[in-house]
Amino acid sequence: MNYYLLFKTTITCLLVARLTNAFVGIYHQNPIVSKCANAERKIKTSPTYDCRRGRNNNNNVVILAMESDFASAMPDKPPMSIEEKLISSAREFVDNVRGNLGEGVAEPPELKALDDLCNNYDTLPSKESISICIYELMIETGMMYDRDPETGIMTPTEFGGDLGEKLDIPEVKAEFKYLYSYGMSLISKKMVDIDTMKEVVLEKLIARTGLEPKKFDEWLGY
Repeated sequence: MNYYLLFKTTITCLLVARLTNAFVGIYHQNPIVSKCANAERKIKTSPTYDCRRGRNNNNNVVILAMESDFASAMPDKPPMSIEEKLISSAREFVDNVRGNLGEGVAEPPELKALDDLCNNYDTLPSKESISICIYELMIETGMMYDRDPETGIMTPTEFGGDLGEKLDIPEVKAEFKYLYSYGMSLISKKMVDIDTMKEVVLEKLIARTGLEPKKFDEWLGY
């Protein structure tokens, strides 16, 4: 059971904003894009050059200049709030999980809960409620499903729901530790209240091991 591969896939949507920014940076470094940019600069510096036809044409230059001025005059979109960013990431997470479930494989209840939260609301949900729903789905996909390394298809884990007898498996311990640490990071970033996170960790993580909270911390090396 490749827990690291599965976990990396499930958190992809939470990093989509950073990945998008990185892609934009790579895009502008592409030599083809740079060539087009140079052509655009040539249009602006030559009063008669028509890039699209490869000949001089004053009318086309005027049209291009007007288009450029119009675009620059458009007001910037207001920045997204943290709640809006979380909703966007959560929707992509839902689509990713739902699109990769194997044929006939039941959806975890946490998937529907997150989907409902993101799409059926009159008032924008709080950052805490969104973060908790995302975190709970992360836990379930990491603990209850295996992902085929070639196709990405998710199927019920071969370990079943009882992980208490598999605590000596390094991959199992690593997955618990990563998810536990991730939950603690949500507290430090003030995304989730400590008491709320404590309830989730007790129910979704610690209960699966059969350990007492103190023994759970010791097992993970805390």
